[in-house]
Amino acid sequence: MKFYDFDAERLDGTPESMKTYQGKTIIVVNTASKCGLTPQYEGLEKLYDTYKDQGLVILGFPCNQFGNQEPGDSDEIQEFCQLNYGVSFPMFAKVDVNGDSAHPIFKYLKSELKGLLGGKIKWNFTKFVIDKTGKPVKRFAPITTPESMEDYIQEIL
Repeated sequence: MKFYDFDAERLDGTPESMKTYQGKTIIVVNTASKCGLTPQYEGLEKLYDTYKDQGLVILGFPCNQFGNQEPGDSDEIQEFCQLNYGVSFPMFAKVDVNGDSAHPIFKYLKSELKGLLGGKIKWNFTKFVIDKTGKPVKRFAPITTPESMEDYIQEIL
């Protein structure tokens, strides 16, 4: 399977094929509104704004599996992201990233790019980079800031 074979539901409930993003460099990130790492939204938005015209897209997937840090519904998440961080990159419906109910995109990404915990995601704001061909190429830890990813992103754009 390739990344483009998957679908996900946008925050507004609209289904979307990952084929929409073919030919782009993609960062997939599990997000949360009440996490100590939540300010990373600002850095992610800056990366997106700086490089979107060169083919970068960031896909945010809210997740409530870590300390109940994303308790809101889709409307609350959308409002929080826009009001507090001006998020303009695509945001998707809340998903699980670990366990039997993990979204297929995260099952796939974890199998392609194992982290320190093997096939698990440690916390919110784990970032996966997919190259223009749809191949997962790099995984960044939750504490890795978007700013510190910039050199790598420039390289693969």
